Amino acid sequence: MLEGRARVVAWLGREILPHEAAVRVWLRRSFAAAGDVDDIIQETYCRLAALSNIEHIGEPRAYFFQAARSVALEQIRRARVVRIETVSEIEALDLALEDPSAERIVSGRRELERVRGLIAALPDRCRKIFELRKIEGVPQREIARRLGVTEHVVENEAVRGLRAILAAMTEQDAPAGAQGLREKTDGRSRKRR
Repeated sequence: MLEGRARVVAWLGREILPHEAAVRVWLRRSFAAAGDVDDIIQETYCRLAALSNIEHIGEPRAYFFQAARSVALEQIRRARVVRIETVSEIEALDLALEDPSAERIVSGRRELERVRGLIAALPDRCRKIFELRKIEGVPQREIARRLGVTEHVVENEAVRGLRAILAAMTEQDAPAGAQGLREKTDGRSRKRR
């Protein structure tokens, strides 16, 4: 037991620790408070140190980034307010990860379909703005011009859509989340009109 623990600790020092600076740089770009970065790094190290087996890890740097990304996503899901830039940065993170297993591919496809369903369940204007801004990357000013609304409306609708999608994703029952999604965002939209 102690020999295995010593191997994991040595592996952390040799293969993971040298990449901490790169992970911190990415996390600082994604999170406003430095305390968040320290918490994420600490939690990531705790999870990596708790590994009983490291033989399956072929790319330690990618594994470290992926583990930090998972911890960051958990914090985002638990947070009441999420910065849009944070989610965009996480989505843009380009890591050379190991080839996913068939199981992960199927799971990923299911999750993608779930997200597509949640986006489709958004109210029309919110959905259009969310798709233009987050999927197509159209600038906020251009969306406002195209739709004949203010930039403030574009920003609010994009945030509203993202929050509704993240909230629905955290619910256990995805179909119920998609159904309740339109009601939640429609109710907020009507109140502010």
